[in-house]
Amino acid sequence: MNPQRVHFVGIGGTGMGSLAGLLRARGIAVSGSDEKLYPPMSTALAGWGIPVREGFAAEHVTAEQPELVVIGNVCRPDNPEARAAIDGGYAYLSFSDALYQLAMREKHSLVVTGTHGKTTTAAMLASVLVECGRDPSALVGGIAANLDGSFREGAGPDFVVEGDEYDTAFFDKTPKFLHYHPRTAILTSIEFDHADIYRDLDHVKAAFLALVSGMPADGCLIVYADDANVADVVADAPCRVVRYGVRDGSWRAGELRPGSDGTRFAISRDGTAVGEAQLAAWGRHNVANALAAVAAAVERGAAPEEAVRALARYRGVRRRLEVRGEIGGVVVLDDFAHHPTAVRATLAAVRARYPDRRVVAIFEPRSNTSRRALFQKDYAAALAGADRVAIRAVPDAPIYSAFGEVGERLDAHALARQISAAGPPAEAIEDVDALAERLAADAAPGDVLLVMSNGDFDGLFDKLLPRLSS
Repeated sequence: MNPQRVHFVGIGGTGMGSLAGLLRARGIAVSGSDEKLYPPMSTALAGWGIPVREGFAAEHVTAEQPELVVIGNVCRPDNPEARAAIDGGYAYLSFSDALYQLAMREKHSLVVTGTHGKTTTAAMLASVLVECGRDPSALVGGIAANLDGSFREGAGPDFVVEGDEYDTAFFDKTPKFLHYHPRTAILTSIEFDHADIYRDLDHVKAAFLALVSGMPADGCLIVYADDANVADVVADAPCRVVRYGVRDGSWRAGELRPGSDGTRFAISRDGTAVGEAQLAAWGRHNVANALAAVAAAVERGAAPEEAVRALARYRGVRRRLEVRGEIGGVVVLDDFAHHPTAVRATLAAVRARYPDRRVVAIFEPRSNTSRRALFQKDYAAALAGADRVAIRAVPDAPIYSAFGEVGERLDAHALARQISAAGPPAEAIEDVDALAERLAADAAPGDVLLVMSNGDFDGLFDKLLPRLSS
């Protein structure tokens, strides 16, 4: 397959937009559409010169006359552009199949999977492979500083990609990661998430079991040894299993020492010291992510000591504790955390980075799962790690799942009361302008404002930063 005109339906997703950018860099004519775009992907698409139409309409496909239409998993069966492609006889693929067919088929597939840490670990792995001279290709779900974007096309044999357990498209309900045919896979963690398509933890584990059972006999699984759910899933793996962790594993991190420039730690392999690592990131979870990246790079031929040294040149990913501004002594951070475990880990990382400062957690429950009552107690426990908490009371809207409409929803006001009763003062505010006003009025020099959302928070940064300046 070698199309020269490709149209993306739902181009604003990080994976979709990144593949569009990769194809555009090859000189292919790329177009796309989406309902709403926001940075960093909207900025990246504009920088790559990819025209994007707002909204979905059948004529977006018919006007472009593409040789291939890539249909994102945000599209429902009644999406007018998806219908125009399918009913009009155009060649079409899901994002996952398009990525594999157009970019990965001839490469060694290194797939980073797990409930948490996929983007960061994939970016770390790509960075280490680059620094070790393997010239990999990569596509990650965020804007990575070491890739100067979200993708890289190299001449080497490796292709690094994050593999999501979410389903592929409305016409293909299998997990995305199965479509990448991994030969080397990292498994960072397994928890219940994506409640719109998974019933419970066992249902999630079944998806990962399908991944593990499909590994080739000469493949390699690199798995987090400190996670019992991961251990269950890989117990009967048909290939070699390499374990890493802070408490357990063949690859081990120890002597963690956070500082102003990141985290230093010692790395050992099978009890033998490999080297001292310096990582421009904070938190035990990021140390584990870095270990996974080193282990995978070594599996692909990098020298262990060189891979450890390469971590020092990792420069991060947008929206992963990204500093959006420092005004009047107030630091404003942007993070993608939305699962309770990620919220807790992110707050711990902020404490490590800013040990003596007041931390204000600002959380938007935006994902399908976080808007449900399912994790309300877990969010209360996780957010209690801040000194002050503000929660966006997201306006009521229907929540749908594969099992019907959801009735029990997270109550932001009740959540704020739960947090306040047991720990830091917390409040829930619906209007984003009012929230920005309150945060700016309460901020004091030395504060760290940690904004956590997997969306654009309805432009909170554009409202908050000017108010802090004034």
